[in-house]
Amino acid sequence: MAIEIRKATFNDIEEIYNLVRELAIYEDGEHMMSATLEDYQTDFLDEQWDSTVAIDSGCIIGMTIYFNTYSTWKGRMFWLEDFIVTEEYRRSGVGQRLWDAIIKEAKERNCVMMKWQVLDWNKPALHFYEKNQAIIEKDWWNGKIIF
Repeated sequence: MAIEIRKATFNDIEEIYNLVRELAIYEDGEHMMSATLEDYQTDFLDEQWDSTVAIDSGCIIGMTIYFNTYSTWKGRMFWLEDFIVTEEYRRSGVGQRLWDAIIKEAKERNCVMMKWQVLDWNKPALHFYEKNQAIIEKDWWNGKIIF
């Protein structure tokens, strides 16, 4: 399998956006997705987020969206916002290659840890993270305010 893993460019944003929509549908949350393609483009140019993509035959078949943040207890931190591989390519090793690439990116940014969220019912994702020695915290609750 000749899958290319590389940093995303501006030209990749529409396909990235479509993958996020695919993820939202998988998580039964498409109705909550309000960010537009134009938001993604503007925010990418403003360096609010970055992405690594997996490409096969010129099409993006997987991606991660991430950015730097800060832990007041630990220091520099890497936040993984989205991680998706299209259904056709799941269990083919693409996810592991993307995972390895973002771990490398986080370390290159001198981050001391990476955090993300995973839904409790997403057993394939939980299994993947546990296989990669991730700590899945179950004692912290998420809070948010939508403006």
